[in-house]
Amino acid sequence: MLEIVLATRNQDKIKEIKKILSSVLGTKFHSLDEFPQIPKIIEDGKSLKENAIKKAKLVAKLTGKTALADDSGLEVKALNGLPGVYSSRFAGEGCTYADNNHKLLRLMKGVSSREALFRCVIALAFPKGKVKTVEGRIKGRISHKILGRHGFGYDPVFLVPEYGKTFAQLGPKIKNRISHRAQALFKIKKVISEMVNQGKMNSK
Repeated sequence: MLEIVLATRNQDKIKEIKKILSSVLGTKFHSLDEFPQIPKIIEDGKSLKENAIKKAKLVAKLTGKTALADDSGLEVKALNGLPGVYSSRFAGEGCTYADNNHKLLRLMKGVSSREALFRCVIALAFPKGKVKTVEGRIKGRISHKILGRHGFGYDPVFLVPEYGKTFAQLGPKIKNRISHRAQALFKIKKVISEMVNQGKMNSK
């Protein structure tokens, strides 16, 4: 059995991750809440990849188990790529999802160019130091107002062109098939499945 610790305490992320990866036979997922001794990890990397690797490597080292971490960011063209790596704390430390969305819409008021890119980098780290990373991304637009009640984060303001709706309007069934995080998870799912099939439960 391959045991994997999800290196996050964000229950919304945990729910999405488990929804997509739970079908991988021969795996058991642990929440970071099961390891209260692990301190809050400061995400001070200059990129999503740096943050994901930092979280995964530290959790793997402290738990002695394989760890999976993700870092996601919304990059808005008109804001020169912001909020990017600062997406989760765009409105300041301790801010809510709503705070971030309202700040974004305020900055985008009157802006006609609303192209945006959602990116997710996932890192899978092993106790002996090896790390595997994958990335998922989806292009979209920033809406002019909060739309929809599903999801979390920037879901109510990220419009998916082919559907003409935000992630929050589309709901989890569609989001978990097309989102940036879903794409990254599908890639890492293949990696995990291959490890289980080959009996590599404790990669170096």
